[in-house]
Amino acid sequence: MHSFDIDGTFIIAGILIAYLAVTFWLTIRLRSKNSGDFMIAARSMPAVIIGILMMSEFIGAKSTVGAAQSAFESGFAASWAVLSAAIGFPLFGFFLAKKLYSSGEFTISGAIARKYGRSTQVTVSLIMIYALLLVNVGYYISGAAALSSVLRISLPSAAVITAAVSTFYCVIGGMKSVAYVSVMHTTIKYAGVFIVLAVALNMTHGVRPMVEQMPHYYFTWDGKIGASTILAWTIANVGAIFSTQYIIQAMSSLKDPEKVRRTTYISAALCVPISIALGLIGVAAKFLFPGMNSLYAFPVFMNHMSPVVAGIVTTSLAASVFVGVSSVGLAISSLIVRDFYVPARHPTPEQEFRMSRLLSVPIGFIPLIFVLFLPEVLHLSFFTRALRLSISVVAMIGFYLPFYRSNRGATLGLLSAAVSTTVWYLLGDPYGIDDIYIALVTPPVVMIIERVFKKLSGEDIKRKSVSNSSLRG
Repeated sequence: MHSFDIDGTFIIAGILIAYLAVTFWLTIRLRSKNSGDFMIAARSMPAVIIGILMMSEFIGAKSTVGAAQSAFESGFAASWAVLSAAIGFPLFGFFLAKKLYSSGEFTISGAIARKYGRSTQVTVSLIMIYALLLVNVGYYISGAAALSSVLRISLPSAAVITAAVSTFYCVIGGMKSVAYVSVMHTTIKYAGVFIVLAVALNMTHGVRPMVEQMPHYYFTWDGKIGASTILAWTIANVGAIFSTQYIIQAMSSLKDPEKVRRTTYISAALCVPISIALGLIGVAAKFLFPGMNSLYAFPVFMNHMSPVVAGIVTTSLAASVFVGVSSVGLAISSLIVRDFYVPARHPTPEQEFRMSRLLSVPIGFIPLIFVLFLPEVLHLSFFTRALRLSISVVAMIGFYLPFYRSNRGATLGLLSAAVSTTVWYLLGDPYGIDDIYIALVTPPVVMIIERVFKKLSGEDIKRKSVSNSSLRG
């Protein structure tokens, strides 16, 4: 790839800095003033804002860069990585959103605790924190890939810049600020993706030359990915939407519970066009630059634009990362404070607010440790969704199978899923079985086994009691 000269780099950096200045000002102006503002914006947000926020959080730069990367390698079918979220959001609205909102909790662990108990709450919280830290690793990799390629800086340096800026949004702003700033982020993200698509199709002279000259599978519905992986992606996206802390927290900030479902429809509608665009961008990159590192399938086109246009696209990718990282940081901070700090210290509201903000700083920088070790963005992204899927399974059992309320069974199911899914991912999905299926099946299997043993143990105790009574008689 060619890179911009010094003048071009300064223009791009100037556009990005100007955008940051505007959003920094907006963040400070809308900053949280108390714990209620910081966590759930005092339940004051309109449906449209939250619908945009949920979509922007869930379809961030890791999905943008990751979907294009996967399309480069496996064909247009990689669009399903994002398109399947359009299925998940309405299902979430129909089955679970109102139940979670009505629970009065703004953490997924708190809602689950009402069904199972404290140990399950702690387990859910730890698994969610683990998954969300890895989510931010994916954000940093994808954002750094874009920034480093056009700003002429190293990947680690770009990741550090990403972490610093995103942490500022989270520490100063909180939920209210993040939600409103996300509207700006989403607007420019959409603009950036479709600018890249226009440049890509201009360079390929449309879709037809690609269809005629590339292998057939690049334009089939399942590509080289396969139906099994697409189904796994869909299950993972549905499960992650059902349980992810920042989705629950965003929804809990709505001022009107009757608008819960409307937000999910808005989020779903916004996912569809961007998924198609990303699939075409990745395929076009393969057509034009077949020997290139697939990680650069999206940002490569920025090097074939004028500096001004490239600056807009760079800013769009950065915006995607910033809103995603700050939302994830806010979610992790909320989990730690509500599930560990508050029960242990019983703080005043002011102390809770202060601790929430302080925790956001290390949370923003810890993922940098892993940035250089996990380069496959989309696979990492779906592994984190697999972890969250296991939480969704336990939550659905709790809400829809009220006769099953075993705290021990739910805890063991979640722990088993976290360990088995992680091991399966690290082993490279043996036998072609995606780790998402491991996350889906493990919790109910363990919970059923625990229930059977509990029942058998109870019957044994009962038989022994009857036998002892007979002997005494």
